[in-house]
Amino acid sequence: MSKSRKAKKQINNILIIDDDPVMQKQLTHMLAELGYFCSTCFTSAAAALIVYHSPNDRPEMILLDINMPGVDGLEFMRHLAGQHYSGGLILVGGEDNRTLYAAERLARQYRLSITGSLCKPFALADLSTLLKKYTSMETKVPQSISKIYDADAVRDAIYKGQLVNYYQPKVAINKSRTVGVEALVRWQHPEDGLVSPDKFIPVAEANDLINALTRVVIKSALIQAKAWQESGLVLCTSVNITMNDLSNYAFADFLISETAAVGISPESLVLEVTESQMMQNLAAVLDTVVRLKMNRFRFSIDDFGTGYTSFVQLRDIPFDELKIDRSSIHRAMYSPRLCAIFESTLQLCNQLGLDVVAEGVEDIDDWNFLCAANYALSVQGYFIAHPMPAADVFDWIQDWQACAHDRYAIKGRQVT
Repeated sequence: MSKSRKAKKQINNILIIDDDPVMQKQLTHMLAELGYFCSTCFTSAAAALIVYHSPNDRPEMILLDINMPGVDGLEFMRHLAGQHYSGGLILVGGEDNRTLYAAERLARQYRLSITGSLCKPFALADLSTLLKKYTSMETKVPQSISKIYDADAVRDAIYKGQLVNYYQPKVAINKSRTVGVEALVRWQHPEDGLVSPDKFIPVAEANDLINALTRVVIKSALIQAKAWQESGLVLCTSVNITMNDLSNYAFADFLISETAAVGISPESLVLEVTESQMMQNLAAVLDTVVRLKMNRFRFSIDDFGTGYTSFVQLRDIPFDELKIDRSSIHRAMYSPRLCAIFESTLQLCNQLGLDVVAEGVEDIDDWNFLCAANYALSVQGYFIAHPMPAADVFDWIQDWQACAHDRYAIKGRQVT
């Protein structure tokens, strides 16, 4: 498994690409006012690509006009992605906010480290905010090539007890209490240490191992929930399942028998279904879902807003909860388009009687945006807490409870 160390991002070399010489001078002057004097300007993206290909002169930050003659900013981003550019990127343009937002999304699809966009004309403070955001980010410096695991290794992890659950708390935004946790599986590899799920979940899905993996995660989560309950800590526990799990007729019997054996109420277990997964066998899925609903299990539609099956699943499956994806929340307070989508989603949930969880809450802007919505929703994300070992959850909750009122006064109610 690849290990990495964390460091603050630095900006020592800035590349400005804009076909307007006046804008180049303005950006250069603004950067100098902010203490950045090492900037290089190009009026042609094609010419800038030549500089970028130089291994000794790759910029830490690029300010890129998206609308230029010849090679425009969009094509330039495609070249950056092809060269695995790892520095920062700020888009600049005179287009409307919706077009700039779409360009940002394109950059993220290319896996570029985009900090944001600036709509011409913009103020010095706007540029400063984006540069500070970039430099405050932590970067992982790889120390070795990432290891690839095969199906046999993942099978061993499942059946040899190497999988462990980490737990990410969920808090009610209008109350000073923790309402639940989400179980997130990790692989405690005997040689490589803690392996993240993106390294082994796809392998399990591709090799018919996901059902077995899901059952291990659920069994562990139920045992932990019971241990918390016996210590006086009652939490609603969420676990991730797939459409493949629901298509298995034996899955309902497994859940019913396991909760009964452990002594956990089915109402305290939430089954999160990723909405981007298609229902291949609707009859089998509905058979499982209806049986579990009759036994008081609860269902949540996960990552709502990222796939194409959202409304089909809402129509066919009796969900109890909807989790709004990070992409519909992060920086929404600066985007009228995202605000409209978010408000429409809340209205939909209210009409359908669904509980709402906002996931991927990463910073104070996200938190303030959700507080300002004045809606009884739960939130989770790195701004609240990172996933943690089960042993750390109780102390974290105690700490949250102790300073919850200050958190709400400082972070929740001072909406700007």
